[in-house]
Amino acid sequence: MKRTMIVVLVGSTLGMWNTDAVHALLAAEQRPGIIVTRIFNGPDGHSHAADIQMKMAPSDVSTEVSEMAKVPGVQFRRQAPNYFEDWHTAPRKQYVITLSGRGEIELSDGKKISLYPGRILLVEDLVGKGHISPGMGTEDRISLLIPLVE
Repeated sequence: MKRTMIVVLVGSTLGMWNTDAVHALLAAEQRPGIIVTRIFNGPDGHSHAADIQMKMAPSDVSTEVSEMAKVPGVQFRRQAPNYFEDWHTAPRKQYVITLSGRGEIELSDGKKISLYPGRILLVEDLVGKGHISPGMGTEDRISLLIPLVE
């Protein structure tokens, strides 16, 4: 009798765990991806942009994580609403995540990208003409800079 109860309890527990795992995988497949806008140099020498989806893997029932990136540190930046950075390239390969405020990036190919809270950039245009960065709106733009180790 005890043996039967143990088998039933273990089987039920495994069945529930398996159901939770299946639900987690289905939920992950239905979630929208995390989009990163990659700024890079094209063979034409101009800066270009492409939206890429960050690769995520299930971590537990309700969580997904990306691969761990090697970084030497992080830096916060605050820019006045009327900031303007004339043509420049990225100082290094890095993520730039806008936390608050608004801005824009105009690429050397003419494309404009709006920057707003939650927008994630991966800037890799290290050579060439680069891009222009004007501020927008009425509040400071605060962003998080995360340099990547090559």
